[in-house]
Amino acid sequence: MPAPREHVVFDAPFTDRGAWAAGRTSAYPPDGRNPGDNKLDRIGPAFAPTPDGVFRARRASDGLWNADLVSTEYAPGGFELLPGDDLQATCLVHDVQGAWPSLWTWGRDTSSGRSQPGHGEVDAFEYHPTNPRMLELTNHVRPAACYADDLITPGRPFTLRVVFGDSSVQWWVDGHLVFADGTGVGRNWRAWLIVGMSVAAGGYGHLPPVAGTQELEWQCGALTVSRGPGGHG
Repeated sequence: MPAPREHVVFDAPFTDRGAWAAGRTSAYPPDGRNPGDNKLDRIGPAFAPTPDGVFRARRASDGLWNADLVSTEYAPGGFELLPGDDLQATCLVHDVQGAWPSLWTWGRDTSSGRSQPGHGEVDAFEYHPTNPRMLELTNHVRPAACYADDLITPGRPFTLRVVFGDSSVQWWVDGHLVFADGTGVGRNWRAWLIVGMSVAAGGYGHLPPVAGTQELEWQCGALTVSRGPGGHG
């Protein structure tokens, strides 16, 4: 495994409202719902993770789920990832039906007002309990994907590392290279971080929560971003 980048450029607790905005991202419509993406959740400024990084979704009386999400977009610090950045985190997921934990990126428009390719989205991981040992690893900027099975164990922490190379994005889990996409994000990519819990609505084979389930959760800790000289890799 390659050595981490030279210095840490982002290392903020989820309670830091200078670094993280709660319940707001331009990846969602203004009402905080995204049913077009097979989601039952609703985000908003009242829904934020615990200080130790537990992200939850709670069933609401109207049938939706109030779901925790934070993003560096709209936060005063406005941190953005650059090509070559090295993200590391410790994650813990549970195989409870309907849960949809994710750690991903979303990019600002270009100076001409056009969206970046794939909206700058790279999924550090998505998880669905319908495949309890699988992580979904996807580059939407220069499309490439890997559905890595027999990789994790629900209820057991795993270390995630993603190196956003301009010519290849690399995903590492517990110190092992899982996927190198060979496409990368390009040299002009820049993107905000998003961490959240969504709730599956039943499409694409991802089952919704069973009746009686009132809360879903996962945990993200020790999230840092390191960067080398020039911010490229």
